[in-house]
Amino acid sequence: MRFNLAPFAPLCLLLGACGGDASDDSAQQDQADTAAIRNDNGADTMASNDGAASADAIPDSEARPIMQAQVVLERLGFGPGVIDGKTGASLTNAVKGFQEARGLPVTGKLDDATRKALAQGSTVAATRIVTIPDNWGDITFTAMPDGAAEQAKMDRLGYETLTEKLAERFHTTADVLAQLNPGGRPAGADGASPAPSSTANSADSAPTFRPGQQVRVPNIGADRIAAESVDNKDWLETLRSLGVGTDQPNVARILVDESEGWLKAYDDKDTLVAMFSVTTGSSNDPLPIGEWDVQGKAYNPPYSYDPKLLRNAPDSDDTQQLPPGPNGPVGVVWIDLSKEHYGIHGTPSPETIGRAQSNGCVRLTNWDAARLAQMVTGSTKVVFRK
Repeated sequence: MRFNLAPFAPLCLLLGACGGDASDDSAQQDQADTAAIRNDNGADTMASNDGAASADAIPDSEARPIMQAQVVLERLGFGPGVIDGKTGASLTNAVKGFQEARGLPVTGKLDDATRKALAQGSTVAATRIVTIPDNWGDITFTAMPDGAAEQAKMDRLGYETLTEKLAERFHTTADVLAQLNPGGRPAGADGASPAPSSTANSADSAPTFRPGQQVRVPNIGADRIAAESVDNKDWLETLRSLGVGTDQPNVARILVDESEGWLKAYDDKDTLVAMFSVTTGSSNDPLPIGEWDVQGKAYNPPYSYDPKLLRNAPDSDDTQQLPPGPNGPVGVVWIDLSKEHYGIHGTPSPETIGRAQSNGCVRLTNWDAARLAQMVTGSTKVVFRK
């Protein structure tokens, strides 16, 4: 399959070949979020505001040191994947990136030297309290039908539930939101039930979130949006829905390591400025080792589903054009490469990054893909290595 992208235009094109997951807003969802914008930040009403004192602040019930480290690392550009308060490969990658950028021994561990270097973020709490916007009540959430043929009938592959939308906004999962809000109340609040002992939450124990409700969320930052700098308004709403700011560094070189499962981004002085965990190719669809050019970017792209190009697709399926959305196979953005059929893109299943294989392309969480898309230009070089 061939991708014809005008260089760096936010095109509505047909994408295919690279399989993925799904997760982004419907146009209705995006418009609903636009109503209440902070005076000092073009993001939504839940944007971070670290210096502001809150009269109704509720202290968290526990310290959450791993989540706090994840939050600080992500704010600095070293994405740990899903913010979940757990150690793992994605956090190790983020720590290694931070250590490299700061000239520290690269151990991947939160050792004393690394914690000292991260002390600049010691005042950043692991979590914060936000209020779900009332206008989220105007959003219609629709379950994703099975099969490409049924999905092709939809206008947009948006979030299925308010909880999924809330989790993506704060770079986490529904399970983590349930742990931070036991019984539907923010941890630490009067009347909040004890947090569940297991990370797995049954449908009966998971809280139901609603507009106007106070909830505890990971304290993600780097979400300041200069709305006037974004010409594509649909993309602007996507950035708001993902809590991704517009102030990103320019990147001259990208290095993707297949065996380590990470993507490093370097500026024109060859300084490491960002690092993200990724999922790359499989034995059936290996990552194309070599150097490639960035040919264009497609924001909120539709997807051309061709079962002949996907290893797990039923032979009986027909080709389909799937609508855009965060739950589309390539998520919220496609960064096109000079290697035919290959790109860097988002996913509807952020928890699989660094774990599941892809159909040859490079997948990131939607929020990391959106961040990276703002860093690259037509002169950015991309190197894939084993």
